[in-house]
Amino acid sequence: MSVKENILKKLSDIEKAENIKILHAIESGSRAWGFASPDSDYDVRFIYVRPRNDYLHLEKTRDVIEWELNDTYDVNGWDITKTLRLLHNSNPNAFEWLNSPIVYRSDDIMKEIITELYGYFSCSSGICHYINMARANCYYLKAGDFRLKKYFYVIRPILACKWILEKNTPPPVVFQELIDSVAESYIKEAIAELIRIKSETPETGNGEHIPVLDSYIESTIPEIRKYADTLPIDKTANWSALNGIFLKILDRFS
Repeated sequence: MSVKENILKKLSDIEKAENIKILHAIESGSRAWGFASPDSDYDVRFIYVRPRNDYLHLEKTRDVIEWELNDTYDVNGWDITKTLRLLHNSNPNAFEWLNSPIVYRSDDIMKEIITELYGYFSCSSGICHYINMARANCYYLKAGDFRLKKYFYVIRPILACKWILEKNTPPPVVFQELIDSVAESYIKEAIAELIRIKSETPETGNGEHIPVLDSYIESTIPEIRKYADTLPIDKTANWSALNGIFLKILDRFS
C-alpha cells in the first residue's frame, strides 16, 4: 500500500469511528511547503462536519480530532465550526489548510465556498502572525550548532509578510512560489542551496550559520515589525455569510 493509499484509508477509518464527514484533507508542514527531509513525517490535516443533531445540544462537543501522532504520521482535524470561526478571525493557519498544494480529499462543496472564505483574510492580521512567527523562531538560530530546518521557519514567514504587503492576498503555501515572487535576488542562491541540503539531510541534521541569511533576517524582521505596528485593522468580518455556509454544509451532509 502506498503512503497516499494508507492516508486515504486512515481518513475513511476516522469517518467511521467518529461518525463524521471529512470535507477537506490536505498535507501541511514541510512536505506541502516544498522542503521536506528524507525522513519528514506526513502532517495530514482535515476539516470535518458532524451530523446536524450533534450541534443541537447544550453539552459542548469537542471540535478537534487528534487521530495519530508518531514518527511517520501526524493526523488531526478541525470541526467545520472551529474552521469557520478561525477564518472569521483571519487565522493564517486556516488559510494555509485551504491553500495546500497536496490535497488528499476535497468535497465539491469546498470549491463552492472557497472564494467566499478568502474574503475573510486580513492583511494586518496575516503580517502580524507571520512576523511574530519569524521572531519566535529566531531563538533557535542563536546556538552555534542548530537544526538547519530552523532557517526555513524564519525565512518563510518573512517572505509571507512580503507577499501580503505586495499582493494583499493570503500567501502561497509552496515556499518556491514565495522565493520566485518576493525574495531579494541576493539571498536566492543561499536559499536554493539550503533547500538542496535539507532534501538530503535528516530532520535532526545540524548545520553552520549562513552569514547572508543571518544578515538578511537581522535587518528585515525589525523593518517589517515596525511597519506591522502601524497597520490599521483592515477587515470588519461579519458572521452572516459564515452562518450561511455552515447551514449549507449541514443541509448537504445531514
